Amino acid sequence: MNENKLLGLAWISPYIIGLFVFTLFPFVSSFLLSFTEYDLMTPPTFNGIENYRYMLTDDTLFWKSVAVTITYVFLTVPLKLAFALGVAFVLNFKLRGIGFFRTAFYIPSILGSSIAIAVLWRALFSIDGLLNSFLSLFGTTPINWFGEPPLALLSVTLLQVWQFGSSMVIFLAALQNVPQSQYEAAMIDGATRWQMFTKVTIPLITPVIFFNFIMQTTNTFQEFTAPYVITDGGPTYYTYLFSLYIYDTAFKYFDIGYAAALAWALFILVALFACCLFKSSKYWVFYSADKGGKNG
Repeated sequence: MNENKLLGLAWISPYIIGLFVFTLFPFVSSFLLSFTEYDLMTPPTFNGIENYRYMLTDDTLFWKSVAVTITYVFLTVPLKLAFALGVAFVLNFKLRGIGFFRTAFYIPSILGSSIAIAVLWRALFSIDGLLNSFLSLFGTTPINWFGEPPLALLSVTLLQVWQFGSSMVIFLAALQNVPQSQYEAAMIDGATRWQMFTKVTIPLITPVIFFNFIMQTTNTFQEFTAPYVITDGGPTYYTYLFSLYIYDTAFKYFDIGYAAALAWALFILVALFACCLFKSSKYWVFYSADKGGKNG
């Protein structure tokens, strides 16, 4: 029995080591560093809650990046989930060659977070890029997508929305598990297709919608690659997401202690949003085990 335990521990030891070295140790270290002044060159010196005091009272860029990040999340997550659900609904039909289209629509989620795709996206939306070339066929003047603040944020948002593949696959699995008897009962009652979608499909897949909402919200709060490569936070900090601010503080200005405090502020912000979503879930998430339509 002891040999089996040792063998089991040996098999899971890479995970345990990785958990401690790459997750728990940085997690605890960043918390301790957030109460210090540290520039990587000299030993950290304890400064109490000064980093947090400065962040909340004197750092205007902190509040600017928080506002931009929240705006970005509220733009990106609903658009991404709505688009993913719509595509999943279409791909749920039994059509010839549907497997190919399911694979094709999933590919962007694999490629979208890479540097190469972000560079390609920047070229696509540039003044002389493919998008402006296409719009010029209709007589429009070139649009400065990255020079106008609202358009710059929109261009970064569209790249994130384009990576809808992972949410789409989860939605597709949920749609395929909706009992056909529910649709048959709705048809007997004279429901239209839209009514079946809103009154049958949506309530039955709300647990999956909730899961995707949590995952996408968490990931979007931490988005870094697209705004860094495409706009570098501009123009006038209009795409300066919180993750960019943490990166610049740590690796451009070498203020590691303050960057650690910013990272913890992001952690608390994401946790607050997650708590709000979990609290609200009892009002709109329905589980198959529920009786009489009660929330889980």
